[in-house]
Amino acid sequence: MIELRKSSERGKTKIDWLESYHSFSFGEYYDPGNTHFGPLRVMNDDIIQPGAGFPTHPHRDMEIVTIVFEGAVAHKDSSGGNGIITVNEVQRMTAGSGIRHSEFNASDTEILKLLQVWLIPVKQGLEPSYDQKKFSHQEKNNRLLKIVSGSEEEGTLFINQDAEIYLSDLEKGKEIKHPLKKERGLYLHLVEGAISAGGKILSPGDAVKITDEESLNISASEDSKLILFDLNMNF
Repeated sequence: MIELRKSSERGKTKIDWLESYHSFSFGEYYDPGNTHFGPLRVMNDDIIQPGAGFPTHPHRDMEIVTIVFEGAVAHKDSSGGNGIITVNEVQRMTAGSGIRHSEFNASDTEILKLLQVWLIPVKQGLEPSYDQKKFSHQEKNNRLLKIVSGSEEEGTLFINQDAEIYLSDLEKGKEIKHPLKKERGLYLHLVEGAISAGGKILSPGDAVKITDEESLNISASEDSKLILFDLNMNF
């Protein structure tokens, strides 16, 4: 089964410094039929104005992954994590028993574009922690690069959930394929470009949910950037 969800169907928050699109119920946007996909609970597509951001605020019992596509984000949290996350960098944070953090556009002149992802962890009350890693364009070029994993694999960021996250920079005319195992689901989100996925045509901000298929074929009709989640649906 392959279900297409158009960008226009997402929830939206727009204030003077933030434009945010919500793939799942979040904040004032609530859709009882779209609260999560497996352990994938939140995926917000954020555009943050220069010098602006989220002041210190709390989180708990969530695995949080931040991926920067344009600009840079300045991060600081109560676990000791502190730094700048730039394009091609990915941050992983376990909120666990409780963490406080802030996120700001590190530039006073350029906008910041990022995806922030929340996944429900395998258990509550974990010790809070933070990590980040850079992944080059060459590593993602015309392939699915695993950046996050629920097992401690070299070259990936670890999260406390049976989930994998892949990034790809897919050139026009190129095609990639990803297998789908039983009792797992795929969630594919197109960041930019134009692709066909499982016979569905995607524009930026569109997504597909895939279950009960053997594999997913993805082909690009324009140079494209995408993110793919491979998730345990019985978490």
